[in-house]
Amino acid sequence: MSSQIAFPSPRSPVPGPGSNNIVLAFSGGLDTSFCVPYLQERGWDVHTVFADTGGVDADERAFIEQRAAELGVSSHVTVDGGPALWESFVKPFVWAGEGYQGQYPLLVSDRYLIVEAALQRCAELGTRAIAHGCTGMGNDQVRFDLTVKALGDYEILAPIREIQKQHSQVRAYEQQYLEARGFGVRAKQQAYTINENLLGLTLSGGEIDRWQAPGAGAAGWCKPRSEWPGEALRVSVRFEHGEAVALDGERLAGHVMLARLNALFAQYGVGRGLYTGDTTIGLKGRIIFEAPGLAALLTAHRALEEAVLSKQQNRFKPEVARKWVELVYEGFFHDPLKRDLEAFLASSQSMVNGTVVLETHGGAVDAVAVESKHILSAKGATYAQTADWGVAEAEGFIKLFGMSSTLWAEVNRR
Repeated sequence: MSSQIAFPSPRSPVPGPGSNNIVLAFSGGLDTSFCVPYLQERGWDVHTVFADTGGVDADERAFIEQRAAELGVSSHVTVDGGPALWESFVKPFVWAGEGYQGQYPLLVSDRYLIVEAALQRCAELGTRAIAHGCTGMGNDQVRFDLTVKALGDYEILAPIREIQKQHSQVRAYEQQYLEARGFGVRAKQQAYTINENLLGLTLSGGEIDRWQAPGAGAAGWCKPRSEWPGEALRVSVRFEHGEAVALDGERLAGHVMLARLNALFAQYGVGRGLYTGDTTIGLKGRIIFEAPGLAALLTAHRALEEAVLSKQQNRFKPEVARKWVELVYEGFFHDPLKRDLEAFLASSQSMVNGTVVLETHGGAVDAVAVESKHILSAKGATYAQTADWGVAEAEGFIKLFGMSSTLWAEVNRR
């Protein structure tokens, strides 16, 4: 779903193809608000796009639309990014089952959908000019620029990177620039930098950046231990070909299910972590992340997958997953290798069908029951309990299986 709000330009109506139209990925914050008059003063007719990927409520969404209007943009479009985020990121991410460097669940991968929404608007306006509010210091600029370059021949403008060449106190300069033109600056001082969307939430800044223990204020969705409910939470998740399709027997759209899982498991503090990792630009990044819904889905999917995939699939698949995750983290969302890896991941999910019961008492979530007709169980044998083979067969297997290692030991004892 999307809604378009057309605002009268202070100079002219919305021009047609071949004009000075530029599309700006817009969030309503200081950086993207600054970009509007900055671009206008350089002759651009600015059209803003806000891709709602689940990080705002109705009031904030209305504020963003109002902000675009007061800045005098030529048009503003709001796009519902939840379904696309589920289809293009969450599905293959859960199939992969790995976080970046074994931990981080790629919570800013909505950036790729934001770019695609902006490029769709470019196509509607007949322009090949796109702008974003990324700084020259972080990973998001890489994700934005590489995605744009992969999807077509566009002119990319990054006003914040431009002003960083002349100004060291960038945010103070942006604020003064807006105020000098009669635009108010939202009083929204925060101790931490917070990124929030359907996938989860990240916090950085303050003592987190100083490698110190996070303070009490470094809190997001996840409740602290003192507020966990007394009763355990149990839910069931149904999978078809590796995709979660039903929660407690109710069939739901994927993005709706993820939002519901976020709300349920956040009450129990599930999915919160403190992570240090290697960023795309080479620095160490330290953040708190909270992804209760994804943590629940990953746990359920892995339990089902471990039961239905072959031994060789379970051994090999993490290698593919780690490479897929690295590509997505570093901005190569449209690299052909990523598509190749996804073809393998999709193939591996053909028998990942069944229902998993999840349980949490707080902090961690466990898969306590698995039901599937594809579980690889032998009729006459149960591990460490019963077998449908004899002692001689077992001894022969051990002898042949360990032949190389046994020979090495025998030869080198002589």
